[in-house]
Amino acid sequence: MKKWKILVTGHRGMLGTDLMKVLSKRFSPVGLDLPEFDITKRESTIKACLEIKPDLVIHTAAFTDVDGCERFPEKAFAVNALGTAHLAEACAQLKVPLVYISTDFVFDGKKTSPYLEFDSPNPLQTYGRSKLAGEFYTKHLLTRFFIIRTAWLYGSGSERNFVSAILKKAKGSKKIEVVDDQTGSPTLTEDLCVSIMEILKNGGYGLYHAVNRGVTSWYEFAKTILRISGKNVSVQPISSEALHRAAKRPANSALQNFVLETVLGLKMPTWQEAIRRYLKNR
Repeated sequence: MKKWKILVTGHRGMLGTDLMKVLSKRFSPVGLDLPEFDITKRESTIKACLEIKPDLVIHTAAFTDVDGCERFPEKAFAVNALGTAHLAEACAQLKVPLVYISTDFVFDGKKTSPYLEFDSPNPLQTYGRSKLAGEFYTKHLLTRFFIIRTAWLYGSGSERNFVSAILKKAKGSKKIEVVDDQTGSPTLTEDLCVSIMEILKNGGYGLYHAVNRGVTSWYEFAKTILRISGKNVSVQPISSEALHRAAKRPANSALQNFVLETVLGLKMPTWQEAIRRYLKNR
């Protein structure tokens, strides 16, 4: 039986790195990333895809610097919206599905419980708006697609994540400050990759939320990281306003994996289980 050839955009990123490892066990993954592959260039993007002739495209490449997106909105929409449109065009020509990785930041945070796939998006900042535009292009340019929203990612593929930042701060200080007015769903890239594989194997096309189960704040998450790591560091809660960031964050961006659990019967590990496993293997 022929192995599927799967194209992964942004394969050098945190999620892309883990995806390449997981996919290689069952498929033939091909990675494309900057600087040789720029999704903002329509003709070269489509040409590259047509030359590779993948059976499926998983699109993880994105401009994910939330404050950077606010400062450079044109770049945000060029990458996250138009870049996705270019890939969707290529998939339409190839007649293959696209897996688009989206974000919890498509929501405004006013809901007091975790967001379902059926809740209406209303992003507060450029990053969320540009990623939602990517969802729009995916849905309107293709008939076969998977949109997978996830949140608060961390993993072994990159040190540029919240867990690494907290552990780095803990090395040089006995006290650190962390915002306590934002709640969400911390998610290990390794667990997300497993869910993506299950969706591809058993799921129907459409929209999914895929996060580690449970809800916490950045403040509680930081305390948990330090406790498990055995670090004697005090964590002081502060407000989001105290950080004076360029982009507004939703107060609550927790997601519920309603479709994943209802349709596939797949329960992702809790965020507590995931962080313990990650720190043990780190």
